[in-house]
Amino acid sequence: MATLARREARRFHLFVSPWLLGFILFTGGPIIAAIVISFMSWNLLKAPEWVGLANYERMFADPEFWESIENTVQYGVGYVVLGVTFTFVMALLLNQPLRFQGLFRTVMYLPSVVSGLATALLWLNILHPDYGLINKILATAGITGPGWLASQEWAIPALVLMAVWGAGNTIVIYLAGLQGIPKSLYEAAEIDGAGWWRRFWSVTVPMMSPVIFFNVVTGFIGALQGYVLILAMTEGGPGNATMVLGLYIYRHAFVYFDMGYAAALSWAMFALIIAVTGVQFALARRWVHYEVK
Repeated sequence: MATLARREARRFHLFVSPWLLGFILFTGGPIIAAIVISFMSWNLLKAPEWVGLANYERMFADPEFWESIENTVQYGVGYVVLGVTFTFVMALLLNQPLRFQGLFRTVMYLPSVVSGLATALLWLNILHPDYGLINKILATAGITGPGWLASQEWAIPALVLMAVWGAGNTIVIYLAGLQGIPKSLYEAAEIDGAGWWRRFWSVTVPMMSPVIFFNVVTGFIGALQGYVLILAMTEGGPGNATMVLGLYIYRHAFVYFDMGYAAALSWAMFALIIAVTGVQFALARRWVHYEVK
């Protein structure tokens, strides 16, 4: 018996070792390195120099850092509020027994598989202030469209609109949750005289609240880290209107080669994500309902 247990233990360690090795080399190692580098001044050309808390002191006194935090939070809130609402409504519609249901679901999911650069080029044309598709549609109704990415006021909303367009994965998650709601609950509510709105508010929303919560948390985390499409579309402009924290870190790391300050900024992003996620979990007790069996 003891021999069998030892054999199973060896097999366990053998099969888990590739993951452990990968974690140490590609995740755990870089995390520890980032902590150490954040206390150094290093431009990749000279040997690192220990500076203690200087990078963090510089960060808290940096007005561009606080501006990037503000832009990041605005982008994250806009994406979560609009994205969660839009994708939930689309999932509700796609969950109905419609003709060509599979085709509609495929069309809604397709944007999520388009490559990032292709998405950026597409939306640069859609959001162009002069010949963009959105402003042309608005012009037919006699409305003068905004400057979108060329406007400091509309740049963040434009990026949120683009991000929501590619949220097909979220719709799939909502569809899975909707199809897991027992039909008996709707039948019982209908027998009690509940209309469609009461069934939605008293059955659908409570049963879907764990799924909504999951999408809110993961959506916020993804939005707070996002910068690739913003880099391709605006490079942080106009002015610093779209200079989110991820892009600010990228600029200091790979444009200015200020790796110590970039590492400190990365830990600031980590702290921001932990803080936002912690608030979400604290508030979840008030509105997330789990089915008790």
